[in-house]
Amino acid sequence: MRILVAEDEIDLAEALKMMLEMQKYSVELVHDGEDALFYAESTPYDLILLDVMMPKKDGFTLAQEIR
Repeated sequence: MRILVAEDEIDLAEALKMMLEMQKYSVELVHDGEDALFYAESTPYDLILLDVMMPKKDGFTLAQEIR
């Protein structure tokens, strides 16, 4: 299962990645909304975890654009 984690707090993002990878998930990290949109449009993911308050584009706006 491929997961994209969009989180601007680097320590939290790294912790999430480590925990998910321990469960055998494939995880990619991005740290702002524009990068998250680029990754979501260019690669199929099974799950996208979005932070609500990110630089450049918030999680709510991003969720609408991805849909």
